[in-house]
Amino acid sequence: MKIALLMLLLSIFTVSQTGVSQSLIKAADYGVVPNNFQNASAFIRKAIAACRGKDNAILQLPGGRIDVWPEGAEHKELYLSNATERDTLSKLKSIAFLFKGCRNLTVDGNNSLIVLHGKIVAFAVLNSNNIKIKNVSFDYDRPTMSELTILSVNDSSIETAIHQDSRYLIDSGHIHFYGEGWRSNAFRTVRFDPHTEEMRNADFKLFLKAKAVQDSVCRVRFEGDFRDLNYHRGDVLTVRDPYRDNCGAFISLSKNIKLENVKMHYMHGLGILSQFSENISLFKVVVAPRQNSGRVVASFADCFHFSGCKGLVKIDSCYTSGSHDDAINVHGTHLKIVCVKNRKITVRFMHHQTYGFAAFFPDDSIAFVNPKTLLPLGFAKLKTAKLVSKYEMELEPETLLPTSKLVGDCIENLTWTPEVIIRNSRFERTSTRGVLVTTRRKVVIENNVFYHTGMSPILIADDASNWYESGAVHDVTIHNNIFENCGYSSGSGAIKIAPENVELDTGKTVHSNIAIINNTFKSFNGSVLFARSVDNLQFSNNIIDTTSFSEKIYAVAINLCACKRVTIKENKFTNDRPIVKGLKMAKSDVETDLNLILKP
Repeated sequence: MKIALLMLLLSIFTVSQTGVSQSLIKAADYGVVPNNFQNASAFIRKAIAACRGKDNAILQLPGGRIDVWPEGAEHKELYLSNATERDTLSKLKSIAFLFKGCRNLTVDGNNSLIVLHGKIVAFAVLNSNNIKIKNVSFDYDRPTMSELTILSVNDSSIETAIHQDSRYLIDSGHIHFYGEGWRSNAFRTVRFDPHTEEMRNADFKLFLKAKAVQDSVCRVRFEGDFRDLNYHRGDVLTVRDPYRDNCGAFISLSKNIKLENVKMHYMHGLGILSQFSENISLFKVVVAPRQNSGRVVASFADCFHFSGCKGLVKIDSCYTSGSHDDAINVHGTHLKIVCVKNRKITVRFMHHQTYGFAAFFPDDSIAFVNPKTLLPLGFAKLKTAKLVSKYEMELEPETLLPTSKLVGDCIENLTWTPEVIIRNSRFERTSTRGVLVTTRRKVVIENNVFYHTGMSPILIADDASNWYESGAVHDVTIHNNIFENCGYSSGSGAIKIAPENVELDTGKTVHSNIAIINNTFKSFNGSVLFARSVDNLQFSNNIIDTTSFSEKIYAVAINLCACKRVTIKENKFTNDRPIVKGLKMAKSDVETDLNLILKP
């Protein structure tokens, strides 16, 4: 008894000294009842409110199914990078779980399934620090993606089974898809082939022109001219209206945010968007349809999107399957200089889906960038920065400006560029790319599987004329990954390093210090690398296996353009005579044990 009492007192003393005691807030105590299919929005708000003002709180959900509608939920005007259409429609978003101005909070989902209704953000973390969300799943009752499985096909008709979650109506022989508070006005389509596990862009126009006939429940026959379609029994057509008006989840102006064992079974809009936040960790985060749901697609667009973040972005042991866009995109944003007056610079958001938020802050370091060469013209530090309209910011550098004309050039924010680690993860079932990354800090992509991505499994770009996604990379390591049958839609499964510099400077490169080592490429045509404007590029100790595919194997394995200090050695090819092709390069620029062909 004395020993037990002594141990208890010691435990209490230790907790009081270390300050690790936590306040447990049970959502059930605030009216969140599982499995009753009632709207829990207002009760979730009460539970979150109870966490405010408490240090080191835990918000615990009750488990089971929890339904959430926009009615009674939080509503906030949000401007989302890459997902805010430039029109006059309201940018007010409904948010199931809003964490604003929170500190030291853990949200334990207790394996709850949150079922969302209407177009709604699953969770938003705004102006918060040290937030962890774990053990929770999110899904849509009616996804904004409609899915049709082809049962039979001939020249004059196609029979389809429409997924039970895809609500539709037939009016005057034409099919219309609708949901809770919305109706599709356009029909972006991707076809999934379950036999090859490939997703390819498709066209729904012939189905819209055809006569739709209801055969039975969720069975629709389309009568028309289908002679030019190469569809097969079992193919799944996934259809969405491409208008981007939301995201799956949103993290903004926050720091030290961790998602662990979080499952996103469907996200409307851009996916999980982290915008101007610091230190984001995703561990065992899954973006994939719920098991046994029968659905193919889990994300309307990207799965994980990082715009203008800093610190460390870490993605570990994650899984994405079924998206209409890239699995991961990490980038900054180039803003164009439209006016220089009295040492102040006015810059403008250029892409129609990105605007309305501050992209620069006082004390940020910036680079002046030539949009044609993508090379820096000079550097400065900001004294002031303010958003003067939804589309423009006014910046005041501390030092004198570069001597070039400036108007028409772009500015990149160098402070808000993250270090990136992507490891131990699997990315599959997308018609586009696996990972896009453009950041000047250290990037490590290791021990991942890229399976059947329609385009390049990894793209390193940088542009100031299209998406305006910045910027140059200076330290990238890609090693111990498996790339299997990628690039079937684009014609090449190569890792692609492709800055969009319309003017080449033969003395300087956009990107530098990229190492691609110890990877396995299971390639359908032998093409494994395209690189443009890179200094110090290494491609070594990789295995390139083409034996599993019957398509024609290309002799050119690696395409280079305007690169310097390239090393290509000690790779193993099943193709007997792989070739390295160089454009706008000298022989001294490439050290290789393969056949080298150079062209001016």
